[in-house]
Amino acid sequence: MGLLSTITDTLKASSSSSNRGSGAGESKGAYWCHDCRERRLDTDVDGDDAPACPACGDEMEFERSPGSTGCAC
Repeated sequence: MGLLSTITDTLKASSSSSNRGSGAGESKGAYWCHDCRERRLDTDVDGDDAPACPACGDEMEFERSPGSTGCAC
């Protein structure tokens, strides 16, 4: 059954559904610095405030709402 669950998980991840697995530790978006092209997943950021870009120090912008699908870019 390992092959069947792998195929099922792959198909879930490739769908347009926002339900892509167990939900544990899943990212809801990413913070971007468009000038520096730096990206940080929301799961890598502590707290609710936008982090500063590690390259330039400007506040990064959050992209992708929690219920959306697809790439945050």
